[in-house]
Amino acid sequence: MQRKFIPSDFEITTWDKLKIYFDKLLKQEIKNSTELEIFLKDISELSSVISENMAWRYIKMTCDTNNTKLRDSFNDFIQNIEPHLAAISNELNKKINDCAFKNELNKAGYDIYFKGIKNSIDLFREENIPLNTKLQELEQKFGEISGAQSIDYNGEKITLQKAATYLKELNRSIREDVYHKIQHRRAADENALNQLYTELIQLRHKVATNTGFKNYRDYKHQALGRFDYTVNDCLTFHESVKQYAVPVLNKLHEHRKHKLKLNDYRPWDTSVDEDQLSALKPFTNASDLTDKTIKCFSKIDPYFSECINTMQKLKRLDLESRIGKAPGGYQYPLYETGVPFIFMNAVGLLRDLTTMVHEGGHAIHSFLYEHLELIEFKSPPSEVAELASMSMELISMEYWNDFFLNDNELKRAKKQQLESVIDTLPWIATIDKFQHWVYTNPQHSLEERATAWTKIAEEFNPPAINYKGLEKNFQRKWQMQLHLFEVPFYYIEYGFAQLGAIAMWQQFKQNPKQAIANYKKALSLGYTQSIPKIYEAAGIKFNFSAEYIKNLMTFVWSEYEKL
Repeated sequence: MQRKFIPSDFEITTWDKLKIYFDKLLKQEIKNSTELEIFLKDISELSSVISENMAWRYIKMTCDTNNTKLRDSFNDFIQNIEPHLAAISNELNKKINDCAFKNELNKAGYDIYFKGIKNSIDLFREENIPLNTKLQELEQKFGEISGAQSIDYNGEKITLQKAATYLKELNRSIREDVYHKIQHRRAADENALNQLYTELIQLRHKVATNTGFKNYRDYKHQALGRFDYTVNDCLTFHESVKQYAVPVLNKLHEHRKHKLKLNDYRPWDTSVDEDQLSALKPFTNASDLTDKTIKCFSKIDPYFSECINTMQKLKRLDLESRIGKAPGGYQYPLYETGVPFIFMNAVGLLRDLTTMVHEGGHAIHSFLYEHLELIEFKSPPSEVAELASMSMELISMEYWNDFFLNDNELKRAKKQQLESVIDTLPWIATIDKFQHWVYTNPQHSLEERATAWTKIAEEFNPPAINYKGLEKNFQRKWQMQLHLFEVPFYYIEYGFAQLGAIAMWQQFKQNPKQAIANYKKALSLGYTQSIPKIYEAAGIKFNFSAEYIKNLMTFVWSEYEKL
């Protein structure tokens, strides 16, 4: 993006220097719809510059959590810039909302944009600014705690992500030993994470009550701009998953238990290959992973491979796991330069390949909507963003032969990927239902929290897995989930998108060319249409009814049995 409103050499260092451009916008007179459109583009440019500056501070901090200078830089933004942004952005929003010419802008996307502005104004409270600043500071503590977690094994200090690779070992005693080491290390941080979560819950509840809501759940539903479905739809999703996805998941684990010839099927048995074959290793290092992903994507659509190639050239990839690096994986859009960043913790396993194509789907999405005029049009809701990534997991699976040496390995990889799909919906429902309980019962005790988690998790956990004697491990299993700490309620979107992704894959198997055309068309819309209309453009439905979930799970299981 070439700057027009802000000097090309301007860098964000202090609020006072940044405030000049906000003041200029607030004083600017708008005489007609043409001037309003230019005004909105200037706001978008300013927002893009700020967003990318914030993004780089976050990216650098997560790449090296031990670097105090990087952490201080990120916290400087959170403490000294972002609080000012909230108040002054609200003033800009009111100026836009009150503008007499806004109804004359009839281009696609403006109706949703203006609805979002009105929503932000309705939710803005001055007293929540310091609370949100404190929340953002606390939310980063999860990464600090998790990033420092490691175990000593075979004379080597390794991350828990790398330790998890031993849960695929054929030697059952090794799997069990590593499982207990991982759980022992997690137990060491149990109290710290419980205390952190309690602080977050209390602060979030205060934000909600300040805004006139009874609880944070209802506040957050509106704050996330969920205009196309209700809280009750989320509850329907939970019940539909319990009714039609959990039985398929248990059937899968009963099948594995039988194949492994185990009378007592334990948590350390859920990742090992059911045929007692060594873990699949689709790549050797980050460079190999990147090269193979580019080859894979080129077979789906040459444009997709060009996107990853561009990111590689611009050093927008940090893929390998290391001590001091934050856990997890993400794709971060960089709105000013237009080329996103992918962060992950690869250790050479199939799940890393899945993460790469998942985040690659997000990246392709960023490239596809880059042509849109405003940053708001380039900020699709998560239900759409995750459709891009989760669809790519399944569609790319048809071209994973570059990652595997023979047909048997490829078949195993596809089978394991579908096992992950079957596992996804129940876990998402578990996490989301848990959050509904947590935030509608904000004054709960730690004992009540543990009881509630256990009760909810047991609803969705396959009975085939025996946790006898491991109840404490099961009780704190929620503490693994980053989203609970850092991005509350941002998780059910994965469930809705997983349903959409299965439907996209089903469409792809029937007509590959048309499916990819629909995929690109839908993602190119950014957020200029409602979620149902974007899904419709993709040739699928935005649906989470029991009957829809039943049909999709039947399809997935039939494909699994073919392998």
